[in-house]
Amino acid sequence: MRRQRAAGLVNAVLRKLRRQPPPPPADEATRYALPGWLAERLRRAWPADWPALAEAGNAHPPMALRVNLRRTSREAYLAELARCGLAAQPGAVAPEAVVLEAPCPVEQLPGFREGRVSVQDEAAQLAAALLDPRPGERVLDACAAPGGKTLHLAERCPEAAITALDRSARRLRQVADNLARAGAEAERLAADAAEPGRWWDGRSYERILLDAPCTGTGVIRRHPDIKWLRGPDDAGRMAGAQRRLLEALWGLLAPGGRLLYATCSILPEENEAVAAAFLADHPEARLGPAPAAGRPTGHGWQILPGEAGMDGFFYACLERPG
Repeated sequence: MRRQRAAGLVNAVLRKLRRQPPPPPADEATRYALPGWLAERLRRAWPADWPALAEAGNAHPPMALRVNLRRTSREAYLAELARCGLAAQPGAVAPEAVVLEAPCPVEQLPGFREGRVSVQDEAAQLAAALLDPRPGERVLDACAAPGGKTLHLAERCPEAAITALDRSARRLRQVADNLARAGAEAERLAADAAEPGRWWDGRSYERILLDAPCTGTGVIRRHPDIKWLRGPDDAGRMAGAQRRLLEALWGLLAPGGRLLYATCSILPEENEAVAAAFLADHPEARLGPAPAAGRPTGHGWQILPGEAGMDGFFYACLERPG
């Protein structure tokens, strides 16, 4: 019965997309340097916003930094940047965020080698605050590489027991490097989050971050090749994998715990449809707090590329009642 309810919700989301205006003319897709299928998906998903999204995908992204508030304050770091001749301003949303007026090599950033600052888009910085780990809690970063969010969680709550999980042992070395730079600690485990029977020790987690593999359509301005590496069937394929990950990890969440589902996609198939189907399958689950930015979609919150200078991100905060 739950499966039927979930399928109905997913189909309703997709029917809504099909009712939107017709595909953009080919010359519009060409003007924005978009493949036709992607221009059509954006127009259906975001009919009022899609030209701005297409423009944002061709823009130069800002270089955003995350200040380690355990080591310094944002105001003090802004003053330090100014003394080094690097113009910057506070971020619009995240309390740790600083945005440079012009990008620079990380070697020029004061305190980078010592872990006082990291490079991270402001939209991605919202994850740690949403997850809100507490001292003594077990925290799982389920698709952790390259480790920016793992480090942010460790900065926010070093007293939590954090596990960084990733399928790739090679990419886990990036996580280790990120942690070492700031003198932070987390257990690292090379395994598939969708198969907890192969790695889970049976003890529940109070906090789980699932920054799920996705099409990356929210970060095209940083990775323009996404437009040509992705195809029209990829969002649906990704959505299947995302749902399998959610199902597997939900069983590891402690009563009273919180699972944060996140993607850097702006396609509803990977975001709203996945969250809606999950909540239909799991009536015990509750939608938790909203991020500090983004628009509600019904079963989560979407940040669109360019909004407050940020990358595109989707968040759904899912809670298991205690």
